[in-house]
Parts: sequence; C-alpha cells; structure tokens
Amino acid sequence: MKASAQAVALLLAGSMALAACASDEPDTDAAAGGDGGGASCEELQVGLAYDEGGRGDRSFNDSAYTGAAAATDALGGDLQELSPNDDASNRDQLLTQLAEQGFDPVIAVGFAYDEVIGEVAPQFPETTFAQVDGSNADGSKGENVTGLIFAEEEGSFLAGVAAALKTETDHIGFVGGVESPLIEKFEAGYVAGARAVNPDIIIDRQYISPAGDFSGFSDPARGQIVAQGMYDAGADIVYHAAGGSGLGVFQAAADSGARAIGVDSDQYLTVSDPALQAVIMTSMLKRVDNAVEQFITDYCEGTVEGATDRLNDLSTGGVGLATSGGFIDDIQDELEQYEQQIIDGTIEVPTTIE
Repeated sequence: MKASAQAVALLLAGSMALAACASDEPDTDAAAGGDGGGASCEELQVGLAYDEGGRGDRSFNDSAYTGAAAATDALGGDLQELSPNDDASNRDQLLTQLAEQGFDPVIAVGFAYDEVIGEVAPQFPETTFAQVDGSNADGSKGENVTGLIFAEEEGSFLAGVAAALKTETDHIGFVGGVESPLIEKFEAGYVAGARAVNPDIIIDRQYISPAGDFSGFSDPARGQIVAQGMYDAGADIVYHAAGGSGLGVFQAAADSGARAIGVDSDQYLTVSDPALQAVIMTSMLKRVDNAVEQFITDYCEGTVEGATDRLNDLSTGGVGLATSGGFIDDIQDELEQYEQQIIDGTIEVPTTIE
C-alpha cells in the first residue's frame, strides 16, 4: 500500500544519509556540534531511556531500540540503554545518569517522561535531548529538547477502516493500555475510521489501567482478560494500543478463533508464537524506529534544533498499516482511497474521543 511504500522510501533515504555520514569526514559544524549537537559521528554516544516494560515488548520500546541501534551501527557510535524500575518511579534518574555519564544525545521513550524531562534537560544545557511522544513545540521542556511526535490517529483511522471492512459480526473492539490523551488518539482515529465505513458498527472500548497507572502497558494477563470480554460479547476483531499487554490481546484472539490488530511494530513479524501470528490481521505502524534513527543522524550532522517538534504522519510514511500475512490484501484499494483523503485534507481525523 502507499503508506508502506512511503515508509520504505523514507527508510532508504535515511539509510543513504547514514551511509554518507559514515563514509565522509564530518564538516566543521557537524564536528563542533553548534546548535545541533556536540559530537561527531566517530564520537557518538547515544543514551536511550525506555518506557514501562523496557526492551522486549515487541512493540513500542523495541521499535525505538531498532532505530537507535541502526543509527549507531551505521555511524560507529555506542548505545547505552536503561529501563525504569518496577514502579517506573526513577525516570528522572535514568535521564540524569545518562547525561552525567556523557551520553549525547539522550532519548526518552514515551509520554510518561513529560514532566521529568522538563526538569532534567535544563540542568544539562550542553546535552541534546529528544522525547518520543512528547511535544516541546513551546519550549517549555527546555531549549535542548526535541519532540518526536506522531499522527497516531491517522494510522488508527486506517486500522478502523480495515476492521470495519473485514468484520463478520459488525462488532469490533479497542483495548487501550493506559487512559491518557495519547492513547485516546489511537481510540479516536480507530472509531472514526470504522464509522466512516459503517456508522452503525458496534465498538467496545476499554482501558487496562486508569490515568497515571502505567502498568497497563506491561500486563499481558490483564490485556487478555479485557480482550476476552470483548470477544465473548461478539467482537471478532480487537485493536490494541497497549504495548506489551498486547500479547494478551493476541492470546484472547487465538483462544476465541478471532482476529486482532497490533500496534507500533509489525507485530506479525515480532511475535514468536505461530498461533498468535496467525490472528494478527494487520498492525498500525508507528515508525518510531525511523524517527529515532533520523534524529540521531541529524544530530551527528549538526542539524538538530531544540524547542520544536518533528511530526511523523501518513504523508511522511511515519504511520501506516502493515500488510504482512496478506490478510488485508483484498481491501487495499479502499484503504488507499481513505489514506489519500486524509493526506489531501478531505478527511480530518479526530484526536479526542467522543
């Protein structure tokens, strides 16, 4: 589909930029860093602070790692990874530790870093920070912080279209990890897309944990219970935006002989259990890997500007739908039509729930 083609083009472009950076001598501005960074390619030391659950979620955190690892491998740099403690109360300590140890840039993964990055970054004005899913367009988090943000609602709209076109019961579901404005963007887009196809479709919606409780991103058992309730009620496709808890949604789909939609990564390719792989109809791709890789490349080249956001949407290939498994091949024409209407502005996708 077009979104996938755009994502491939973006990845190829990023790879060419990485190769050029790795093979050429850094120019004076890039080596000195200037306003865009303080390290040359040869001196690159990237710090990555994960969200709840750390690496191994086969979704959001893993996608960030993929991008950071690709950049540091290509540029010859080092990568330091840190994960929060069990209750994720040490996020500020993770960022502080990385900055104090000289890692630069330091990348925080997830909106849960919203408050702490605004406290830590100003203490290290010579260090460049970025936050995945955290806006800093107003500069309130510091002049040295860049927001890497995504139009999750646009990709989720296409997921809703796919669900409405493929359901056999006209009854679908949505499982959110943590009740929050960010995850509500996934829900809002999904609901809008499904209703664009069928205004009368039944959509069950539930969050695993309430606002402020981030355990909903790393509890597959609870994810399975929530999704199972939807399948038992008649839903035959459930979309999750729940991080590592999504594995539970896939298990519930497998147990029910139903289908599910993954998120962030192409989860058809990342799950190891063939029984779970078989139920993943598609995944809403959120190209955190591309965004992180490009940010590190730009830092190396001295072109990063703080106190700003970088938006990744359908037009840039930053979001889209995975086609692995071939389960949505038969509806590609319809999906592409909706995608083009979003890009053209004919369809304005909501970011908040009703």
